Amino acid sequence: MGLLSTLRDWADFVKISHTIFAMPFALAAMAIAARENRGWPGWRLFLLIIAAMVCARTCAMAFNRIVDRRFDALNPRTAGRHLPAGRIRVASAWTLWALSAAGLVGVAWCINPLCFQLSPVALGVVCFYSLTKRFTDYTHLFLGIALGLAPVGAWLAVRGSLSWQPVFLGVAVVFWLIGFDIIYALQDYEFDRTHGLRSLVVAWGPKNALMAAFLAHMVMWCLLAAFGLLAKFRHAYFIGMAMILVCLLLEHIIARRRSLHWINTAFFKLNAVISAVFLVVTLAEVVFPDFFRLRR
Repeated sequence: MGLLSTLRDWADFVKISHTIFAMPFALAAMAIAARENRGWPGWRLFLLIIAAMVCARTCAMAFNRIVDRRFDALNPRTAGRHLPAGRIRVASAWTLWALSAAGLVGVAWCINPLCFQLSPVALGVVCFYSLTKRFTDYTHLFLGIALGLAPVGAWLAVRGSLSWQPVFLGVAVVFWLIGFDIIYALQDYEFDRTHGLRSLVVAWGPKNALMAAFLAHMVMWCLLAAFGLLAKFRHAYFIGMAMILVCLLLEHIIARRRSLHWINTAFFKLNAVISAVFLVVTLAEVVFPDFFRLRR
């Protein structure tokens, strides 16, 4: 029980459940990159991509918790987190950060030379986000870029070279993250404003920031719809796009309530559905391309 409790603590520390946001987009990009083989790159490469994603996210989240621990201790919403509450030591958190960073570099080396060469850049990008709230209102953009690397990295793992498809998906992820990170930041509006932390919510006020979030999500949806047309996807994909649009609209209806419970619902549950639906319909189009063609 002690071991299980410890593992649970560490999983909660890095919010392992939030991997569901970026992972489906990475796996979708992987499937499209391996489209000639019905979306399957082989077990070895599949497991390496999963390992790289877990290492990158663990590294980024550990760094975020470490550098934000002073603010987390002052914020009533976050004072119970592991570092300010003393449930995990700072030295242990740094050790996890170092191991996960080394793990990403090692996994990238096993994938291909290009991924290995770019792995330090990826580490820099995913960690840099945590510092941006101290000097720019556009911190949401940097988080979007960090997660937008997921489909690009998965594509590079399969193909070893870049193309328009993962970049298109990456840009869509950037706008998606901008939108829902603004919604998430509503929870800390008063705290951030009084402690000098920056965001679009602080700079523009909740009402204007929510409008920006809505526009970002509409851009994201248009990019994904255009992606489906360019990729020559058919019925399954666009049924999924309709479901994603409903989730986005519901997310913004809920976000306007601005209560902690409803914001968490909008942030986690609906965005988890969005990423899962995108993965499912993309796999359907890649794995069963002939099934969704119109019969004459």
